[in-house]
Amino acid sequence: MRKALWLLTLALGLNLAGCDQARQPTFRGSDISGASFGQRLALTDHNGRAVTLASFKGKLVVLFFGYTHCPDVCPTTLSDMAEAFKLMPDGAPEKVQVLFVSVDPERDTPEILKAYVPYFHPSFLGLLGAPEQVAQVAKEFRVVYRKHMEPGATDYLVDHSAGSYVLDGRGRPRLYLPYGHTPRDIAHDLLTLLKADSL
Repeated sequence: MRKALWLLTLALGLNLAGCDQARQPTFRGSDISGASFGQRLALTDHNGRAVTLASFKGKLVVLFFGYTHCPDVCPTTLSDMAEAFKLMPDGAPEKVQVLFVSVDPERDTPEILKAYVPYFHPSFLGLLGAPEQVAQVAKEFRVVYRKHMEPGATDYLVDHSAGSYVLDGRGRPRLYLPYGHTPRDIAHDLLTLLKADSL
């Protein structure tokens, strides 16, 4: 009798464990749930409004650091995000906010960001701040950047971290999307997180 009870308990335990495992979302990016960084953000959007992570409560936030003079990584990433939105069902993109944080505050004025960022998608927002504010937010999200002058060039480039962070509706870091993550994979991960967020 005791052996039968023990076997039943074991079977139930394994079954429940299997159910929990089945509920775990499967992402194509890196799952960073429980990360202790990326908790704070305080900048200004290209429309002149002060924003924090709480400004987007209830939405997924895709956070990318770059600059408008970027020759390749930044326009590619923003284009891929916009393409991912096209692959999502109606209503889903409205639950996602893409934020482009400028790491070039010397050149990226609100006017320039306002012309550049929504070009890729009208809902995308450019964020800016004083150099020390940008540095603080970058440090919070473990992003590195530095000016770089090519030999013979008359202007500088900015080397910077190229991946994107995805935060859930409560502002918690959940995903890291590496540069080159395809629009299909981005759409898959955003939809998977939206579904997990609604459970």
